[in-house]
Amino acid sequence: MGQNQYLRKLGNSGLSVPRIIYGTSFMGNLYQELPFETKLEIMKKWFEVSGTAPMIDSAGKYGAGLALEVIGQGLKILGVGKDDILISNKLGWYRVPLTTDEPTFEPGAWANLKNDAVQKISYSGILECWEQGCELLGGYYKPQVVSVHDPDEYLFAAKDAKDREKRINDILDAYKALFELKEKGEVKAVGVGAKDWLTIKQLYEHVKFDWVMFANKLTIYHHPPEIIEFVERLGREGVGIINSAIFNAGFLTGGEFFDYRKIDPASPEDQRLLAWRETFFGACYKYGISPGDACLKFALAMPQVCAVALNPSKPSRINHNVEVLELEIPAEFWAELKAKNIIGNHFAYLP
Repeated sequence: MGQNQYLRKLGNSGLSVPRIIYGTSFMGNLYQELPFETKLEIMKKWFEVSGTAPMIDSAGKYGAGLALEVIGQGLKILGVGKDDILISNKLGWYRVPLTTDEPTFEPGAWANLKNDAVQKISYSGILECWEQGCELLGGYYKPQVVSVHDPDEYLFAAKDAKDREKRINDILDAYKALFELKEKGEVKAVGVGAKDWLTIKQLYEHVKFDWVMFANKLTIYHHPPEIIEFVERLGREGVGIINSAIFNAGFLTGGEFFDYRKIDPASPEDQRLLAWRETFFGACYKYGISPGDACLKFALAMPQVCAVALNPSKPSRINHNVEVLELEIPAEFWAELKAKNIIGNHFAYLP
């Protein structure tokens, strides 16, 4: 069954989006180079499982523009009309020629790239990234949803307070340019995504976003009261919310990385994480529920959340994720997770 019955309004942007949005970092060769045929099969699945135009989330940073390039080529091969897909492009990284043995922008993360990328977060820089993104997509498909990519990381790189203030102004100037694009009708919605939710909160005092994307911060593992209150506030003020990285970088489904760092079983902190996961898995096995399915249902539990962003690298996984939308999980399972302190009692959005 397609996702059309699950469409939700993206805040007050005027856009409606499916409950599942597809990430595209694998299109840019994140950690591995998938064959083009596999990438094309993934793109086909976006349309097979969607009863309406699917939404994808990409970025100039993904493979130094390779993801956007592959998407543009694939959509053309599939004969997709420009209004038959909703593209989100996170801006701030600009493709440049590769002059070193490997890309400098994220060493070790990307496989077999032919280009490098440099950061451009400013009024003019973000417009250059926007224009290049449209070109990489082939000039026919245009992103309708835009944001500044990882503003939290840009701020964390500040050398001192003065430098941080300059970087905040750079980000605000970039958003001025993006909202001007919206006023001209070039894009339909402007938002922000970050791993550090406090950065989103700080920027929201200056910029009234159409949507925000939380990464790693609204998951079955991590959902403190402060984030819940902020999400509720955003919902009241008409901001669309997208939840991403809902598996804490794969840890919640059995992976050896937690929030992008490798787990050290000898570390007392990581021993607590592993003990938490063992308790979580025990409840899942007791009720016959996949940990990944539980994570997805939890990630969508708050009515303020319009959609989740998932990044499946296997075409078969796309069908399963859509099926989970219709999955009924017994209230007894959620009650047990609360009783075992897996889910906080303050979280009031479960049956």
